Amino acid sequence: MDISQESLSNSDLKHLAHCLALAEEAVKAGDEPFGSILVNQNNEVIATARNRVNQLNNLAHPEIELAHWAADHLSPEERKTTTMYTSGEHCPMCSAAHGWVGLGGIVYLSSAKQLREWLQEIDVPAAPIHFYPIQDIVPNIQVKGPGSGELLQGIKALHRKFHTKHSKTNKG
Repeated sequence: MDISQESLSNSDLKHLAHCLALAEEAVKAGDEPFGSILVNQNNEVIATARNRVNQLNNLAHPEIELAHWAADHLSPEERKTTTMYTSGEHCPMCSAAHGWVGLGGIVYLSSAKQLREWLQEIDVPAAPIHFYPIQDIVPNIQVKGPGSGELLQGIKALHRKFHTKHSKTNKG
């Protein structure tokens, strides 16, 4: 279930703004606008990642990179109390990694449904997979999102910027 921005704390909004900045870094590097962070139970950012699909391969999503990082650097107990903040709701691959590693909750800025609608507005071809809410893949996970307002408009603008630029590049 989507939770309105009113349910997002000031701390959540600060962390989502960090994710938006990472998404902007990704676009500047030629990648789609996705950025994510891990926040421990003391509300400290302990790891960050941005999309690197263009640099590495189609699997180089920030959420799966952070799941790998958590598996390598955190105990199972620490992972349970670590929250992932992300610019966009997980794809099924990243949801599964989140669940397998045993991370705590997720707070996301835009939903997969919103992204699909935004991309349809600018005639971007559909993804090669079906998207599902993380709760359908990871049972009993705490989920907050999507956001709204300026942050949500910011991530939408980054998607529009990236896909508009790349659709022109692919046509010419």
